[in-house]
Amino acid sequence: MAFIEVKDLVRVYRMGNVEVRALRGLSMRVKEGEIVTVMGPSGAGKTTLLNILGGLDRATAGEAKVGDVDVTFLERKQLVMYRRRVVGHIFQTLNLVPTLSAAENVALPMIVGQVPRSERKERVESLLETVQLTDRAGHKPDELSGGEQQRVAIAAALANDPPILLADEPTGELDSETSQIIVDFLVRINKKHKKTIIVVTHNPIVAAATKRILRIEDGVIKASYTPADLAAGAEGRTVSFVDQLQQRIRKLKKELSALDDRFRKRRIEGDDYVDERLRLKAAIRGLEDEVHRHGG
Repeated sequence: MAFIEVKDLVRVYRMGNVEVRALRGLSMRVKEGEIVTVMGPSGAGKTTLLNILGGLDRATAGEAKVGDVDVTFLERKQLVMYRRRVVGHIFQTLNLVPTLSAAENVALPMIVGQVPRSERKERVESLLETVQLTDRAGHKPDELSGGEQQRVAIAAALANDPPILLADEPTGELDSETSQIIVDFLVRINKKHKKTIIVVTHNPIVAAATKRILRIEDGVIKASYTPADLAAGAEGRTVSFVDQLQQRIRKLKKELSALDDRFRKRRIEGDDYVDERLRLKAAIRGLEDEVHRHGG
């Protein structure tokens, strides 16, 4: 039985007179205790998916079930309790209070959750030990390195012992060596504490450490891989992540050329042509940006 089950999820935003479809009927399943990566080009819907699962955003249609709870139908007060008890959030832009020490930042979610002081103190010590920052407990964020700050954020996300961790680009601002340290902590937490973890990332280092990789494009899950699948092509030859992105770019450019040809032959209406051309160009730009991020 799936611990997290998403069916036909749709999220539509309105920006003035423009309708943006961030999710277009996305479906996925994640087992309890599984650690999964969600990868895909910029604008594919990764963060939107995470925000809906985390109770930070609402779906336009479809359902997102966590255990027996359909998150899409929770009332505002129920969502507050859901965010406190069920999910821990780890963001790329660290959600630490700059005037508080590492220990105080970890304690903050427990204070909001009205956990008794004596219990808070013991749990803060245990969590800082888990992320190997006991000796940095009294330091404020600006006195910590980027990797140390992210480890404090991980400890804070675990403060109320949620069964699920949702991490949005947790290594996005870190170098490769520090990224590996953060990945190791997430894997250790997954194994030791049996947390279900979903990580949105562009980083192949992160993806390689997880059990499964979900590929999201144009607001839907297009494929599910293991790290070994991602590293090898259909015929067993090695295909890098950048190679895969470039293959996708070439495919989209062919679609763009075919679209232009259809318009020249008057096989598509002008408004439909403009909408589709804008969509394809935006997808190509997003993929090209991602190739550039990886040095391609």
